Amino acid sequence: MTANPLRSLDSYSRYLARLLDQPGVLTSTVAVWSDSPYTGLAEGEVFFVNGLRMRIREEIDFDEGIITSYGYEVYRGDERLYWYDDFPHPNDPTLASTMPHHKHVPPDIKHHRIPAPGMSFTRPNLPLLLREIDDVGGRPEFPRR
Repeated sequence: MTANPLRSLDSYSRYLARLLDQPGVLTSTVAVWSDSPYTGLAEGEVFFVNGLRMRIREEIDFDEGIITSYGYEVYRGDERLYWYDDFPHPNDPTLASTMPHHKHVPPDIKHHRIPAPGMSFTRPNLPLLLREIDDVGGRPEFPRR
């Protein structure tokens, strides 16, 4: 079993650098930094060869080895295609299976949310997001409710 890369600034920085060094990634501005020994932020954008761009924001608790908050947005040009966030919507029973993790998708992207079963606070989410962008070849598919 591999060590949890969310345990330190150094390990998560190295993990992201290796993860983002792949053929489908054109370039990245993602950086991980901290102003305390216990917490950090990962923030920036990943530009893909298929023309998509992903904005990333993660708050990390290195002491606990968890992501405490996140937001991931995927764009084609200036058009936001979809996003993931962890803001809870307890009154939406369709999201209960993955609460608070969910994905905003068209139509009515702000209010149309679907469960996000692969998202987690206890392991990095970026491998799943990179696979999703690669799998759809730049054409996100959105399950309907």
